[in-house]
Amino acid sequence: MRRTLLGLIRATHPEPAVAVPAVTVLLGAAVGIAPAHLVPLGAAMLAAHLAIGWANDWLDAPRDAAVGRTDKPIATGQVSRRAVGVATLLAIVATVLIGPLNGWRSGLTLDISLTSALLYNWPLKATAASVLPYLVSFGLLPAYVVQALPGAPLPPAWMVAAGALLGAGAHFANVLPDLDDDERTGVRGLPHRLGRTGSLIAGAAGLLGATAVLVFGPPGAPSPLGIAGAALAVAVLITGWYLARSAVARGGRPVAIFRAVLILAVIDVVLLLANGSAR
Repeated sequence: MRRTLLGLIRATHPEPAVAVPAVTVLLGAAVGIAPAHLVPLGAAMLAAHLAIGWANDWLDAPRDAAVGRTDKPIATGQVSRRAVGVATLLAIVATVLIGPLNGWRSGLTLDISLTSALLYNWPLKATAASVLPYLVSFGLLPAYVVQALPGAPLPPAWMVAAGALLGAGAHFANVLPDLDDDERTGVRGLPHRLGRTGSLIAGAAGLLGATAVLVFGPPGAPSPLGIAGAALAVAVLITGWYLARSAVARGGRPVAIFRAVLILAVIDVVLLLANGSAR
């Protein structure tokens, strides 16, 4: 039982399953949602991300086994594919039931976001349109949060645009480590078609675009934090690019640019939370 439970936890893709609900709750607090309503807000998003992670591993189980993925619990036999499938369905039901507790509009927005993410898992992951679910689901995250406020207001356009660009950048960064394994099993999403260098450029462009929107999108003059964040983002990207080129010249892997893209994502999340009250 303990082995199965640990396998289920590993199959959730724990990092995004924790990070995105945490960002959701923090953004909810930033826009002024009452503390009592933050619990269902985060719980519904957690359920949605459990469903997304489990569905991904359930669908990818044959491919993961074919390429010998030792980090995938279904492929290693730590948990059965059937158990992950049942958990996926339960998480979807939980999302649908918890989401409307802060209003039906907010709940419906989360349901659309979840549907978009599940469509990435199948069939869009292996197509040139693989980035679209990330644009939609991440763009809807601020809408889900803001619509949980009394009166269910619409989020500002800059917040939706920043979320969508952040999601696009995250897509390219997330796929980079798995490019070779995906190619071996016939998965050819947009990052695979662009290649490693093209995906790095696309990921950095998406995240830098999100940075620009977060700095210049909110009403009023850019804040000192925004200017500092933008300068840091550019400096991190240039440094990562330089270190990656140096590593390749020595016959190594360009991991520095991948790490730089991840740091850009963190900077964007910080700016999003800092600007949350500027609706």
